Amino acid sequence: MTIAYSAIFACSLLLPVGYYLCVQKKQKESWLFALFLSVCVVNLGYLLLSLSQTVEFALLANKIAYFGQVFVPLCMFMIISKLCGFTYKKWVSYMLVGAAMVMFAMVLTTGHLDWYYKSVELVQADGAAKLIKEYGFLHPANLIYVLAYFVTMPIVIGISLKKRCATSQKLIWLMFAVVIGNIGMWIVEKLITWNFEFLSVSYLMSATVFLFIYWMLQDYIRISDVPPASIVVVDSLSSAQKLQTVLEKLPEGTVLTAKEQEVLEIVLDGKSRKEIAAILHVSENTVKTHLTHLYEKFEVSGREELLALAYR
Repeated sequence: MTIAYSAIFACSLLLPVGYYLCVQKKQKESWLFALFLSVCVVNLGYLLLSLSQTVEFALLANKIAYFGQVFVPLCMFMIISKLCGFTYKKWVSYMLVGAAMVMFAMVLTTGHLDWYYKSVELVQADGAAKLIKEYGFLHPANLIYVLAYFVTMPIVIGISLKKRCATSQKLIWLMFAVVIGNIGMWIVEKLITWNFEFLSVSYLMSATVFLFIYWMLQDYIRISDVPPASIVVVDSLSSAQKLQTVLEKLPEGTVLTAKEQEVLEIVLDGKSRKEIAAILHVSENTVKTHLTHLYEKFEVSGREELLALAYR
């Protein structure tokens, strides 16, 4: 099994490389890169644990694995939310990161206090070391933490599919399959005792799928290739021509999300931020965020310069 963990860890190291090779510079996503690093850390922990000869080293390896584990669901949630067209205020991200750090702090008590693990025993099975644990009163917090993400991720995907606010419906269904797969693997590992951590494979496959999704999105909404007939909000032919003129000004290699494209269409119709929010059934802060992204991608300073692109 140590050989298997080594192979999985080696494959995990390829994810950050694939990130820089497959994701365009202007589409770099910090949460995606954080996911890849978390998967690497998880699998490094599993590998070190399999090589452990002492309980102390095994506990250290277990903590390394947990450090990655608490961030994997967080990163997946943030990636899924963005691809589904959801945006959150910064304090939400800070709160979620804080919750992950609290969970990791609980794990750090192992070997010192009996709060998370009452006792541990190191055994050798199938050519690898394994920790036999007796859980303490803090361990259920980890179950609640993981379940919270496994419940909210399908909800976010379901809302996106219902409102059709995601970049690509097919890719959203692929993300849904990833989430369900992880939930299933997590449940199986809780119900059945394995000598091998199959979640290491599940995390690696999930991260690979997200890399594939971002790679597919590179050209999914390359606006210059989208004909005016596919535009959702067009009042007349002149409006469509005006929109197409602006889309042609999009810098080469830059991609708009479906929601950004929708906001752009309405902005070019002369609607205010409040009117856009009412049309899209979102908050004005959400509209402001989309407008900020549009200004950055079109390399303009504000609404006036964005509108001026239609007449150049």
